[in-house]
Amino acid sequence: MFLKLPNRTLDLRQPQVMGVLNLTPDSFFDGGRYSNIDAALTQARAMLAEGAAIIDVGGESSRPGAVAVSLDEELARVLPVIERIKHELDCIVSIDTTKPAVMDAACSAGAELINDITALGADGALAVACRHSAAVCLMHMQGEPRMMQQQPQYGDVVAEVHAFLAARIAACAAAGLARERLLVDPGFGFGKALPHNLQMLAHLDRFLTLGVPLLVGLSRKSMFSQLLGLPLAERLPPSIAAAAIAVRSGANIVRAHDVAATVAAVRLAGAVRQAAEARAP
Repeated sequence: MFLKLPNRTLDLRQPQVMGVLNLTPDSFFDGGRYSNIDAALTQARAMLAEGAAIIDVGGESSRPGAVAVSLDEELARVLPVIERIKHELDCIVSIDTTKPAVMDAACSAGAELINDITALGADGALAVACRHSAAVCLMHMQGEPRMMQQQPQYGDVVAEVHAFLAARIAACAAAGLARERLLVDPGFGFGKALPHNLQMLAHLDRFLTLGVPLLVGLSRKSMFSQLLGLPLAERLPPSIAAAAIAVRSGANIVRAHDVAATVAAVRLAGAVRQAAEARAP
């Protein structure tokens, strides 16, 4: 399986890791660590050395209860970093945003992938992606970040998320964005309670029927606190376990804060998956 980007193609026959680079003061894990351009560049370089295939740059927190950021502030955070990364490092840069104007400016600065928690739901977002021939990660979220974790409700979470993502893939195709440029993300923790997250992880292979690569973001999620009673600083082991489960179930890209440990888990799970596929009749 492959993902078509504006100027290259990412081979996903082996699962890959997307490294998280938050340029925000209030992200739940690394808020404030990389607000300085040099610190952000150093972290991007370190994640690439640890095996990340994509650097996902974000300038607005999407944690539960997060406060919205103005367009000007988000642009001021992300554009200088994207420009420096593209100037100094040979890598795929993703822009994590919901705003079409940020998508447009980031792609003009060199971002090749749009990672949107609203699945290009904003007016003009689809047009921006088409104009830049960008790859896009379409994510499911129930509600919006400030309120999404206040009693989310589903009849069948897997079926409902699957139907939403299928509809967004169809909308992209109708707008002229080729399926070869699309990823889907079921959105763990975005408007889902612990039982919903566990159901999605248990039935992750259902999303493979959408026919596009699958990205998962499970890194240090609050679900591990709810399930295991672990504080944020101690959530790496279950994050690694969940990443391995996801890859064994068919995930193509794992989004992570802890790149080196995640790469090791992803490579092991990918090798096991490949061995299972080779043995299948």
